[in-house]
Amino acid sequence: MAYKIALTGGIGTGKTYLSKHFVEMGVPVFYADDEAKKLYRETKFLQELANCFGPEILDNAGQLNFKKFSGIIFSNEDNLRKINELVHPKVMELFENWMNAQSAQAVMMESAVIFEGGLESFFDKIIVADAPVELRIKRILARNPELSREEILQRMARQLPQEEKCRRADLVVCTGETYRESR
Repeated sequence: MAYKIALTGGIGTGKTYLSKHFVEMGVPVFYADDEAKKLYRETKFLQELANCFGPEILDNAGQLNFKKFSGIIFSNEDNLRKINELVHPKVMELFENWMNAQSAQAVMMESAVIFEGGLESFFDKIIVADAPVELRIKRILARNPELSREEILQRMARQLPQEEKCRRADLVVCTGETYRESR
């Protein structure tokens, strides 16, 4: 059985950047967000979402309208809880299948919502990526220019506070500004 590591942190903290270093060291990484996005393309799962959140989350082609869906999900805690209850069990099943196919001594799951999903007991160690709020906003705007500062702050507010994630971690890695980022 492989040693299971979770890499988590709030939006924009540098989880993916940090995970690439683990891959370079030979630790396979399962990207939970990527796997969740694949679920959003499956017809059966889309129907579950439409039944739960309303048919208006689908476009005319029956695909997920991410802008409408995000607006609904991040509008209140109840909706966020509902989507987590639908997605987390499916992603964890995918992770277990993936993990069992790996031959490495350690594996890693990168996910922003380890604590929010109540998944911490599944892992042997939890690493939290951390960065200053303004740098996080800068990073998010660079990859998602369609989001406003207010939308980013709303998403941050819907996650467990970064300070709490750091407190609960086995290890915190600061991914703050480097010389290259500050030029």
